[in-house]
Amino acid sequence: MTHQPRFSDLRFDPPTRETLSAAHAGLDRALSAALAAGPENDPARRAALAALLERFDSARRGFESWASLVHLRFAQDTTDAGARADRDLADQLNPEAARHETALKKRLLSEVGRQELTGLLGRHAVRLWESDVTIFDPAIASDLEAEARLSARYTELLASARLRVGEAETNLAGLAPFAEALDRDTRFAAENARWGFFERNAAELDSLFGELVALRTRMARTLGFDTYTALGYRRMRRVDYGPAEVASFREEVVAHVVPLMARLLEERRAAQGWDRLRSWDEGLIDPAGNPRPVGDHDTLVERATTMFDRLDGEMGGFYRAMLDGGFLDLRNRDGKAGGGFCTSFPVQGMPFIFANFNGTHNDIGVFTHEMGHAFQNWKSRQQPGIDLLWPTMDAAEINSMGLEFLCWPEMELLVGDENGDRYRRMHLIGSLAFLPYGVCVDHFQHEIYAHPEMSPAERHECWQRLEKRYMPWRDWGPLAHPAKGGRWQAQPHIYRSPFYYIDYTLALCCALQFWLRARHDRPAAMHDYVALCGRGGSMPFTDLVASAGLASPFTRGTLSLVVKEAARFLDGEA
Repeated sequence: MTHQPRFSDLRFDPPTRETLSAAHAGLDRALSAALAAGPENDPARRAALAALLERFDSARRGFESWASLVHLRFAQDTTDAGARADRDLADQLNPEAARHETALKKRLLSEVGRQELTGLLGRHAVRLWESDVTIFDPAIASDLEAEARLSARYTELLASARLRVGEAETNLAGLAPFAEALDRDTRFAAENARWGFFERNAAELDSLFGELVALRTRMARTLGFDTYTALGYRRMRRVDYGPAEVASFREEVVAHVVPLMARLLEERRAAQGWDRLRSWDEGLIDPAGNPRPVGDHDTLVERATTMFDRLDGEMGGFYRAMLDGGFLDLRNRDGKAGGGFCTSFPVQGMPFIFANFNGTHNDIGVFTHEMGHAFQNWKSRQQPGIDLLWPTMDAAEINSMGLEFLCWPEMELLVGDENGDRYRRMHLIGSLAFLPYGVCVDHFQHEIYAHPEMSPAERHECWQRLEKRYMPWRDWGPLAHPAKGGRWQAQPHIYRSPFYYIDYTLALCCALQFWLRARHDRPAAMHDYVALCGRGGSMPFTDLVASAGLASPFTRGTLSLVVKEAARFLDGEA
């Protein structure tokens, strides 16, 4: 393990419009000089182009490292005026950086032979660039800046929540322990507090989303797309499948997962003696109470060292470097943005894990999930260009969800010897339960961007209709806001990252295959997983899946097989 800097020592010089323009002008001149150095395949020309591409890559790494740090600092404290100002600057400069980047990519694609460029960048990087140049034009720069501001406002609004459950006051992330309490009234009180906040802010949330949909639709039409959907897929860099394949996968979930979850939930209702299953009962998966981490935050973080050492020696060393370098921010606190994510600073090659621990099993799930992202990013840090450091998010989520399942044999370290089996069962049921919700979010987004003229009421009606299709058991009782179709407003991806959600469901289908493989040959599964992480984004999603020996989620029968095996496990037959 090479020496890694401490997070507190990270410093990246903030760019300006002038420095971005000057850097691009220099790259533009260098490209002209390289093209004049000789004909295609001339050694001097090739050397000059290679040097130019290295400079271009370095410039992009520098900008992304600065922007990642700025957005992370804002997420760490959304109330900090300095962090907000820096985020605003990044949001203003992102379209400028995209303008320069797109212009140089267009020149390279048009003036350098495709075979020559492929030899320098690799086939997949060229394919990504060919898609990238279609998603930006200076005409949409102001809309991109406005989109970033609206997304940030959503983050600030949710981070501002102050909720009371009994005598306790908490933020949205801190509701989780109450929402999983054994006492049914406490669970209801937590959900009542959650949805009361969204109901009080429904008008602003509707307005924010309406503006975002209008902006995105306008950008798409400016760029020559009929709807935002095609642009959204390209922004997600999906180059090997489209909406038709995704729609087919959603139908597989309806056919194979929805009936299983309906049965499992009915069995839970009967076992608990409830007259009917309510929405606030769904999160209590284990009748004895969902297993929680042993000890506090520090205990989990410390015991994870042993867990990662046992899984893979290289992973254990990497985790120690993150821990020692301060590349973890896991505690929930006021003013901190909700959720969890992994970001990175490609100049120095070390990722960062952000989370909001709240003392529930979710701490383990989020921690192992984001550790999967972090390990992949570190493992693939030697990929030849910034475009290949991360896979597209559908493949990236295999790395995160795959590690959640590969950690199963070490769960006793985190939940105690008596709770390992309970945790594994709960995790599997929770994963299966996520699939219908995940495809519902995706279907909702397809409907929204196919019909951007929908009113707020029509959007709520749309969610309500889809929820009944994918989660027919959902009963909100007296919780008026989600009962009227407002559940989607609590899903940040819908606001901030359109069409980023089906990725989780596709990846889960692959992660479950890693789980099945590990049950029969754990070392082989771990070897294949580590190798997949090292490939980074060097291939598109379906090729990365195949490279790990996994079946594509788009192949009919793949999902039904893993769901069948999961059901056998839960029924005690495997």
